[in-house]
Parts: sequence; structure tokens; C-alpha cells
Amino acid sequence: MTAAIQVEQLAHRYGQRFIYQDLSFSVPEGKVVALLGKNGVGKTTLIRLLMGFLRPSAGQCQVLGEPSHALSPRTRARIGLLFEGHLAYDFMTIAQIERFYRPFYRRWRRELYYDLVDRLGLSPDHKIGDMSCGQRSQVVLGLIFAQDPDLMILDDYSMGLDAGYRRLFLDYLRRFLDEGGKTVFVTSHVVQDMESLVDEVIFLQRGGAVKQLPLADFRRQFRCFGFQVEGDAPPQADGLIENVDLHGREPVLYSFAAPERLAAHLATHWPQVRLGDEQALTLEDAFIGLTGKY
Repeated sequence: MTAAIQVEQLAHRYGQRFIYQDLSFSVPEGKVVALLGKNGVGKTTLIRLLMGFLRPSAGQCQVLGEPSHALSPRTRARIGLLFEGHLAYDFMTIAQIERFYRPFYRRWRRELYYDLVDRLGLSPDHKIGDMSCGQRSQVVLGLIFAQDPDLMILDDYSMGLDAGYRRLFLDYLRRFLDEGGKTVFVTSHVVQDMESLVDEVIFLQRGGAVKQLPLADFRRQFRCFGFQVEGDAPPQADGLIENVDLHGREPVLYSFAAPERLAAHLATHWPQVRLGDEQALTLEDAFIGLTGKY
């Protein structure tokens, strides 16, 4: 399958501090892929690298077949970018900003913009600067849809949006994707939104370690178990055990291993631990279980 985004052995640093070392992943064309990770792992820096705003210290990024630091104007016009919040020209009106953006995009679809923005119930001469955060977000997202991009890169689209505005955006995004041939690379702090939208997830950890897999496989394979300890030596993350934490007041451990394999592993390496029942997980629970609370 052709990759819309291909990252190979990427390294980047600020001064002597490496953000990534040997980071590799791909985003297949026609898929919705979520980049998930704790604050500070470098998700927004990665967007800057993909769009050519930064050049990597080593390795390479390809976006729609071109090096990210040398994207042609034609290729940039195929990318719908939401970056660092819902920013717009506050001095313009609803109608003015649409007319301003239109000439830059050969496939401009004015009807997609107004289909979303008209739901605000505001006149076309309403100033963007006089709108709420949620209303401005609809203008910005409407502009992105109107570009008819082949690739959407959405950096935390949920910033400042309440549940209603998030749901509205996701409904429009699903309708847009139903047309086919579209790829989405998205980051979000609202993990539960990803559950009905995403095909694959990439978990990014500090230093650039990644785990990429289909969301359905992650939901099926990643498990949480209660446990009991004889003595004061609880198990630790060791490769097969991904994380150990408290869920409420109950100690739990997380693993991709099947219960039988995990029980055998504990018997060999942690004989003081008795495995308990498997716990139900929401996607947010699973995300925290894999990446940790801190």
C-alpha cells in the first residue's frame, strides 16, 4: 500500500537534547491514523518536520511522495493543515475569508465551507474576531474541507472545543472521508473521539520509540488485569508487562500477552504475584495503561 507519509530513521534535537532518534513509521493512503502520546513527546514538532517548517537532524520524511523540507506548491495545495489551534484572520468576515482562500486551491469547494459555517446562523458579513472559540473553529475547519485535500494533517483539532463542536466536526469528517481517496493524520488529547474514527494508532514515546498497529488489534490485544502480591515486591514493567499502576485503589498490570502466557511469565519471574481477573478498558483507559499517567 502506498504511503501518504513515510518517516525513516528520523532524528531531531534542540541543542544537545534529542526529541527523536531513529523514528520510523508510515501513514498508508486512504487511512485515518492517530498519533497519540503524552505531552512533551514531540507530536507538534513532528508536524513541523512533516510540513518542512523544521529540517530533521538526520533521517528523512516523505509527504505525498516529496521530501518534507522541499514540498512543491502543488503538493502543499493537496494538504489540509490544522496547526497550533484554530487560527484565522480576525479582521475578516465569514465571506471575506472564503474569498481570500479560494484562489490558492485549484479544487476549491465553496459549498463545503458554507455547509458547515451556515450552521452558525450568522450573516456572511459577521467578523471572525467577534466569534466564540467554537465558532471560529468551524470557520477554520470549513476552510480546510473546502480545499478538498488529499491529506489532512490535524494537530489537536479538539483544542478549545466542547463536546458538541467536536461531534459536529467528526460527523463532517466522516462524510468527507466517505467520498474515498482521503488520508488523515491526526493528533488529539481527547482519546475517546478516536474510537469510531481511526484505522490505525501510533503511540509515540519520549525518545522516539513507537508502537503502530490497527486500532482494532490494539483494542483486542491490550489487556488489563488485577493482581495480588504476597509481600511487598509488586511486579515491574519488564517487556511482557507493559505497565503496573493503580486503577482506583486496585493494583493492575497491563500487557499484550494472553492470560495463559502472562500467568506463566509471572510464575517464572514474579512468583509472589497472583494474577486476578481481566478488567474492561475504554480506549482512554488503554491509552493511559500503555503510556502511563505521568
